[in-house]
Amino acid sequence: MLKDRSGRGYDRLGKEAGVSGSSLHRYCSGLSVPTDYRVVHAFAKVCGASAEELRELHRLWALADTERDVPAATAEEITPPEITPDGTEKPRRSRMPEKLSSRVAVLAAVAAVVLVAGFVWLPGSGPAGEPAAKGKVLESPACATVSMGEHDECVREVQNLLVRAKGRLAVDGDFGPETLRRVTAFQVLAGVTARGVVDEDTKKALYAQKVSMTTWSPAEVTKRIREVFVEDPDTAVAIARCASFLDPLWVLPNTNGSRNWGVFQISDARLRDLDGTPRRAFDPDWNIKAAHRLWSVRHDFHDWPSCEAALKDTPKS
Repeated sequence: MLKDRSGRGYDRLGKEAGVSGSSLHRYCSGLSVPTDYRVVHAFAKVCGASAEELRELHRLWALADTERDVPAATAEEITPPEITPDGTEKPRRSRMPEKLSSRVAVLAAVAAVVLVAGFVWLPGSGPAGEPAAKGKVLESPACATVSMGEHDECVREVQNLLVRAKGRLAVDGDFGPETLRRVTAFQVLAGVTARGVVDEDTKKALYAQKVSMTTWSPAEVTKRIREVFVEDPDTAVAIARCASFLDPLWVLPNTNGSRNWGVFQISDARLRDLDGTPRRAFDPDWNIKAAHRLWSVRHDFHDWPSCEAALKDTPKS
């Protein structure tokens, strides 16, 4: 059990994850779903969750979040943002309301089982399709689109192509959060609409093999952060490690359809303030300097509240 493995109570785990103990208890009891996946991720990490458990947690959270009720009288189609080839975001429609449906409560309870008990369930393979063209699995009708939650040979082919493009990810045939991040990053770098779904344009770009996902190592990122954040290098490195694991191509979705990008996980809104784009945010040097500009406003890390709270409240050993 993740919580039992940690040997800590909700209050202490909440402090380390940057959330109140009562909120954490509510999430783990299945009474509500966190509006920001980072809360789930932070809690799982402090409990020592494995990569496999983290993938399943993200899948369950994404399912629960997309099933939030929309009142019939005011329901609007919720369209995720699209990133155009030049890296700008197309306008989004309204946010989903926060009221949970009965189905979400069930999903939240399942997520709580994963969080508290450490149970792992991997989805089965997708339906069988017609044979793919030789050497191009994604041309099979069974691979018309490849997206989150799938577990089949279509996903494995996408992962192999991403690895060939120098993307860092495991090839396991499971389209979880790791694959979602890499697909989204690849789409931004390739100049196609970044929806996180492998569509025809993405397939063509993957097979063309003209995009390189080569980027800085964690050691190189750390070195540059220390050079830029001369005022408080240790905290800056810790914040970046908390936000992105020092991965320049890290992408994290938010419940309102926006996303955070790069080393310091700069949000879409902040990118607009900084005259940036997702593609520019993947340049670690630009991202680190942009984060320092945000830090310079108040000489603190208020733009990273979850990570800052976790650093401040982590008990000293």
